[in-house]
Amino acid sequence: MRLAQPAFAAVALAASAPCVSGFVPPLLQQSASASAPAAASALQSTTEESEIALNPIVSAVKISKTVEIFSLVKQMEAEGIEVTSLCVGEPDFPPPQAVLDAASRAIVDCDTRYTAVTGTADLREAIAEDLKRRKNLEYNPQTEIVVGNGAKQCVYQGILATCGPLDSVIVPAPYWPSYPEMVSLTGATPIILETKEEDGYLITPGALRGLLRENDDAKLLILCNPSNPTGGVHTEQRLRELAAVLDEYPNVAVLADEIYERLVYNDDPAEGHVSFAAISPSMYQRTMTVNGFSKAYAMTGMRLGYLAAPARLARATTTIQSQLTSCAGSISQAAGVAALRDVPEEELEANVKVMREKRDYVIERLRKMPQVNLKVPPTGAFYVLPDVSAHYGGDDVALCLDLLKQKRLALVPGSSFGAPGTVRISYATSMEELELAMNKLEEFLLED
Repeated sequence: MRLAQPAFAAVALAASAPCVSGFVPPLLQQSASASAPAAASALQSTTEESEIALNPIVSAVKISKTVEIFSLVKQMEAEGIEVTSLCVGEPDFPPPQAVLDAASRAIVDCDTRYTAVTGTADLREAIAEDLKRRKNLEYNPQTEIVVGNGAKQCVYQGILATCGPLDSVIVPAPYWPSYPEMVSLTGATPIILETKEEDGYLITPGALRGLLRENDDAKLLILCNPSNPTGGVHTEQRLRELAAVLDEYPNVAVLADEIYERLVYNDDPAEGHVSFAAISPSMYQRTMTVNGFSKAYAMTGMRLGYLAAPARLARATTTIQSQLTSCAGSISQAAGVAALRDVPEEELEANVKVMREKRDYVIERLRKMPQVNLKVPPTGAFYVLPDVSAHYGGDDVALCLDLLKQKRLALVPGSSFGAPGTVRISYATSMEELELAMNKLEEFLLED
């Protein structure tokens, strides 16, 4: 609708006025006052249910249980109810000072314009340098790296670029709840690859081969390493075993979600994280590596991630992104360059040490709780997925809801991760909060 001239003038005046809190131009005040009854009437007339049909795909997609519970927690807190929450994977430490300084400089220097769809040249070059130095992976920053609005967007674009109707995607369980839903959004079918608690919820070569034999339409394997929600880490030897299986199926691509790769707690350097694309030349050619800045650098709200892949795959994801969101935020990208180039390794290692202490504390407390099992301790990320199936008849959803109601403690039911009878605990919070949470959980289970 075209604005009448007086209203347009008011908007123009508002735009040119100083940024003073509470300032409303007189003309805009008059316009708002005069149009208030009409606005109320318009609002009232739009409260009826719309008859517009929705895309059938939307009805098949579930809301993220983690987001649902987090929203409930925020609603309770808004009502003045104090809640202890271990449901969201967000570090409790601030971003490094170098990151904050770079973001501030970008704002002051008015570095606020659109960038190339794939990201600034500086950031893509910094990513390429980091991958080569730490992961022994070489990518052309001009054609093989795509910067997106968080790793989550990059994951979805990687799936959409390679899969569609009549394709199936292998999703190992337990899984991040968004994986199967993203697959469904592309029109493809998620095929769940079950793993075992006694194996640390890691993929075994036999299980992968068996599922590939049964599903000749498999187009993609999603490999989250380290794993959300289990914290499990596939060693280099295990990755080589999986690669040997995939060599038998050359048409299956791999999406390697490595967002937690800096958070690994093994004492032996040989047991550290290895990128799947670095396993062999054949795996390099078919792997899309996704990473980002949310977990290691605590830049969750800056929404910055990337996908690195051979040019053909990177070009496909670029095409998709160009029609969806264009570029990531320029200020976040400037902060990303500083994260990769200016943050000392010692600062990141100190954060890993603190996170490991939190993990050890949670594991110690869980092992003392009645009928709680944790057969293989996690060695990465910042999650624990204990088996609590001896309680509530294995109904993890009811357990989590009652835990929230009775003890004001928020955990995520494992069934939303494809692991019924478990709960996911995020220990990415303060030790004080962890102690309070473990006390509440132990009290609750003793009362069951």
